[in-house]
Amino acid sequence: MNAGITAINEEVKHSSAFVQPLLGEMSKVVIGQKTLVERLIIGLLANGHVLLEGVPGLAKTLAVKTLAQCMKAEFKRIQFTPDLLPADVVGTLIYSPNKGEFTTKKGPIFTNLLLADEINRAPAKVQSALLEGMQERQVTIGDETFMLPQPFLVLATENPIDQEGTYPLPEAQMDRFMLKLVVDYPDRDEELKILDSNANVSVKHEVSPVVDAETIFKSRKLIDSIYLDEKLKGYLVDVVLATRNPESYGASELSAFIRFGASPRATISLALASKASAFMQGRSFVTPQDIKDIGLDVLRHRVIVSYEAEAENVSSDDIIKKIFETVPVP
Repeated sequence: MNAGITAINEEVKHSSAFVQPLLGEMSKVVIGQKTLVERLIIGLLANGHVLLEGVPGLAKTLAVKTLAQCMKAEFKRIQFTPDLLPADVVGTLIYSPNKGEFTTKKGPIFTNLLLADEINRAPAKVQSALLEGMQERQVTIGDETFMLPQPFLVLATENPIDQEGTYPLPEAQMDRFMLKLVVDYPDRDEELKILDSNANVSVKHEVSPVVDAETIFKSRKLIDSIYLDEKLKGYLVDVVLATRNPESYGASELSAFIRFGASPRATISLALASKASAFMQGRSFVTPQDIKDIGLDVLRHRVIVSYEAEAENVSSDDIIKKIFETVPVP
């Protein structure tokens, strides 16, 4: 173990050097949302899609746009509306009378960073149009399949308070998101900084590119090499299993509150996100704290609460926090 860690430790420190400049560049524009910015970068490094939930005006869209500007990456935005069609997302076949043949018109999904703004305003068939691209990194139009550009990341936003004219995301699609972030209000000092930075009619948000796609690819390969101890693998699996059978882990009081627990995809996502978190901190190994820090964002949208939990105002966040308190750390 020690030899393996030593072999890649210096490489991790060297390769993760871009993280602090990237955080610094984004903080010029996105103020008071440090966790949001860090989680977006973790999603990028771990090749996982991110769902952002929060009330309007909390810089969700701004954070995604700023990340694209800092990356030298292609960025496209889809404003999801009730009348949106699947072809508006993935593309379609257009018949040319002059040529007597169909030509392919690719949709906005063919990009590096795709912002699906207010994704829950589109009906299920439109949301499902994203599934193949999110999971397989490819899109089928007619009889032909096209690979999506790399890196490819879906960063979706949804508004939790305005339920009129919205469509809940299917569980299958929710499971495709590696992380779900609940974006909260900034504190007083942060809001004062936001006011000072933006209370100007001619304000412009400009950042400098600090990382390119090739660096992200190299970082992902290195993240695969980050050491995850066998005991920590067992701990990680136990946390996920406790969402399905809490009584087996001394949390039987949670059984009535859980309708469905997290899937095996959650186990994989938790491991990858923990490795990416360690990489961001310049470490070549995962600690239990990495798993705890990122665990809530990986699991909150994968634990489906029961009607009893809703009646007693018990959220998936409450359940996951209790599980982390109950499952012993090796």
